[in-house]
Amino acid sequence: MTLKGIDPEMIANNLTPSEPIHPGEILKGEIEYRGISQRKLATQMGISPKLLNEILNGKRAISTEYALLFEAALNVDPEPLLKMQSDYNIQVVKSNPSFLERLANIKKVATVL
Repeated sequence: MTLKGIDPEMIANNLTPSEPIHPGEILKGEIEYRGISQRKLATQMGISPKLLNEILNGKRAISTEYALLFEAALNVDPEPLLKMQSDYNIQVVKSNPSFLERLANIKKVATVL
């Protein structure tokens, strides 16, 4: 099952968005669509409302454990959530100029080896 019937692989022809999309944003829309309160969902999942809010607002990553809790509570597939989190993490890191410079330097050294 996909979130609201949207397959993450099909979003905008699988292009990288200009701004990274945290999977919490998708989940936030899903629980709003279903009319579930954050407090009720947090209780159902056995986590604090503050923690849930941090996930939904992109301030905390979705771990494997959290993805499985969302699966149990909302009947959503955890794998797309984890892939979205990984893609988000990569896009955030790739937007860091100093890290990109570091990668470029490593690649220069690696070509000599």
